[in-house]
Amino acid sequence: MAISKEQVEHVANLARLSFNDQELNQFTDQLSEITDMFNQLQAVDTKNVTPMNYVGDLDNVLRADDPAPADPKERQALLDNAPDTRDGFIKVPAIFNKGEDDGE
Repeated sequence: MAISKEQVEHVANLARLSFNDQELNQFTDQLSEITDMFNQLQAVDTKNVTPMNYVGDLDNVLRADDPAPADPKERQALLDNAPDTRDGFIKVPAIFNKGEDDGE
């Protein structure tokens, strides 16, 4: 499928780009070649090909998600340094407000 010079100019205008005639001709030719390559790919028979999500043979190796026991001294030091706490938790400003008060 050939891309017309007018189509390239239209897309360039949408992207607020300006090209001289040489650049416009160059991009028109290049985009036409790219669409021809896609057309070649679409013509490939893939009826007997198993769909794949990933072509590599590597698997992600992740560490176990095991919670570590909290050190009470570290927890208390954190709470002592927090600007505002309530019931053993750090109080932070609300980021979502549904028109309700913050419970104070």
